[in-house]
Amino acid sequence: MSSPLSVLIVEDFEDDALLVLRELRRGGYKVTHDRVETPATLRETLERHAWDIVISDYTMPTFNALDALKILQSKQLDIPFIIVSGTIGEETAVAAMKAGAQDYILKGNLTRLVPAVERELREAEGRQKRHSAEQALEISEDRFMTLCASAPLAILQFDTQGKNVYVNPLWQKISGFSAEDSLGDAWLQAIHPEDRKGVIASWQQTVAQPQNWVSEHRLWTPQGETRWVRTLVSPIYSSQGQFLGHVGTVENITEKKQLETQFLRAQRLESLGTMASGIAHDLNNILTPMIGIVQLLPMKVPDLDQQTKRLLQILNESSHRGADLVKQILSFTRGVEGKPTNTQVSHLLREVYKIIQQTFPKNIELAPKWPQDLWLIPADATLLHQVFMNLCVNARDAMPNGGILSIKAENIEIDENYAQMHLDAQVGSYVVVSIADTGIGISPKNLDRIFEPFFTTKEIGKGTGLGLSTVLGIVKSHRGFLQVYSEVGNGSQFKVYLPAMENSTAEAAIETKPPLGQGELILVVDDEIAVQEITKATLESHHYKAMTANNGIEAISLYAKHKQEISAVLLDLMMPSLDSATVVRTLYKLNPQVQIAAMSGLSTLESMEEMMRLGVRAFLPKPFTATELLNLLPQLCGRN
Repeated sequence: MSSPLSVLIVEDFEDDALLVLRELRRGGYKVTHDRVETPATLRETLERHAWDIVISDYTMPTFNALDALKILQSKQLDIPFIIVSGTIGEETAVAAMKAGAQDYILKGNLTRLVPAVERELREAEGRQKRHSAEQALEISEDRFMTLCASAPLAILQFDTQGKNVYVNPLWQKISGFSAEDSLGDAWLQAIHPEDRKGVIASWQQTVAQPQNWVSEHRLWTPQGETRWVRTLVSPIYSSQGQFLGHVGTVENITEKKQLETQFLRAQRLESLGTMASGIAHDLNNILTPMIGIVQLLPMKVPDLDQQTKRLLQILNESSHRGADLVKQILSFTRGVEGKPTNTQVSHLLREVYKIIQQTFPKNIELAPKWPQDLWLIPADATLLHQVFMNLCVNARDAMPNGGILSIKAENIEIDENYAQMHLDAQVGSYVVVSIADTGIGISPKNLDRIFEPFFTTKEIGKGTGLGLSTVLGIVKSHRGFLQVYSEVGNGSQFKVYLPAMENSTAEAAIETKPPLGQGELILVVDDEIAVQEITKATLESHHYKAMTANNGIEAISLYAKHKQEISAVLLDLMMPSLDSATVVRTLYKLNPQVQIAAMSGLSTLESMEEMMRLGVRAFLPKPFTATELLNLLPQLCGRN
């Protein structure tokens, strides 16, 4: 069967062209052709039709074969070009072959034409296939590089020896190492020093026995940042099953690790909160009689010697310190807030200074400086204590190699000009507390984020990311504001601005004696016998009468018998046998005018709101002092 062949003949003699066509047909080709003899018609014919081969005479009136070959090459067409000439010298033939002609044949020896055509068609087909394969490979490589460059995962490729031969841009971003610095075994330097030995041993085993490899470890960037990654590597093989190396992906799981840590931390805090609540309840029940006894003893035994009075004072101070500690734990774990009181900041700073002096490393020099006549501020002392402690702990952590931690405070007046320049400032009097360190400082990039909840620059497990966000929340709740100054390598300074009281003075409040009773009968309901007895003793020592009940059932029974004589009920919120809500509802059924004050060593906003809805008139948080108890009763008993 004849093979189709499209031939373009460049020839000025038609008879010579016919000889060529006859030879091709004799060779088994079904020929379609065209003949041209000028450069213009050659260009036009090349553009009009796709030719399998060009057969050209060497010498023609208007141009020659070399000219024709240049025209073909200018069109960037890969078409075999064979010269058929009557006479062509050896030098001319060599020049033509160097110029790009595939062959030259003498017109007197046309038997060579068909084998030459067959050969050049095969080679042209081979070139076309190679070109197509190269184009496909180039497209495939471009696609691969595009995918790698835009992939959401870092990609690494390794040879059969486990040497890195390629990393994509995301690896460079995650690790901080350039492509050049990651080739060979150099990529292993990106692994955190504490994880490197184990990761390398595991990787070497994977290379020795090609297999899948999964590893979660830390990277250590040249900038000193720690990042958690999950690396998944698989072996790759050729179509013939030959091992070619490994290819792997690296996922940045730092945020995932932080979320996991935060979740676990939140669970621990919740458990801690539950445990702390139970402990606080028990401690407050223990502290209540201690505080009451310390206040009652001087009344019962007025002729105490000075040493005994001093010991009682120490016991009183220690009891109140314990109560404040319980309050602080509850404030942190459950968000329980105290009432703002006239607070002297210098007292708080003195307490903080004592704590850090005893607990901070000795290579940190403390530099306290504040006047004793600081203005009073309306504040919850426990929460401000937490603010100052958090800032001091942050300062300590910023100086791992030691340094100077300064704590200063002063009174200032903020005028309109200053207030306009600072968004949170208001015109008025402020007490400013400054806590500064000479540590590592905070980078400008992180400075804008330090008050975000859970944001921390410390390693996972070494910082909660809650300290500064808590500080900001507490300061804002006191209508104050914060200013931060920091320079990398030179330390940081936090300035806390707290509004002072109007007509503020550092003088202590004048202590007044609590009002005495007028013989009113008070029912004390508490399952703690010590609390019962000290409360009863305190009441009776201040002209009240008292009866006690151990639980809700006993309280209801006593109130039913003596409701006409009982002026008020002091009811503990947490008792066995019968819950406090049921007790309150029952007492109101017995007497809609009953006056109830709730006592609790663990009062939450929710529990207080529930008691308010049930009709409880007041709350007395444990541990309470005799003064707090006695100041509460006149209102409950119907006296102003």
